Amino acid sequence: MASKKPVKRKHVKNVRKTKKQRARNVREKNLLKLTLKAARAAVITKAADVLEKIKQAASVLDKAAERGLIHANKAARLKSRLNLAYNKTK
Repeated sequence: MASKKPVKRKHVKNVRKTKKQRARNVREKNLLKLTLKAARAAVITKAADVLEKIKQAASVLDKAAERGLIHANKAARLKSRLNLAYNKTK
């Protein structure tokens, strides 16, 4: 029977660190999805605060791209599609 290798302290720390990072990433992605849904709904319903919602969504997209949650091109594509949808409703 092979002997067990001892658990190193740095491995325990890495597990703890990745749990925190994962929780933060999940939280940020959920925020991103919620703001995008709100902005799209505001565009469709032609709400009064549609520009505010689009600005907020663009801000969240930029921050997510900066932090590496999504690719920068994806953020640009989503912002572009939001603006195109808004411009079609004018």
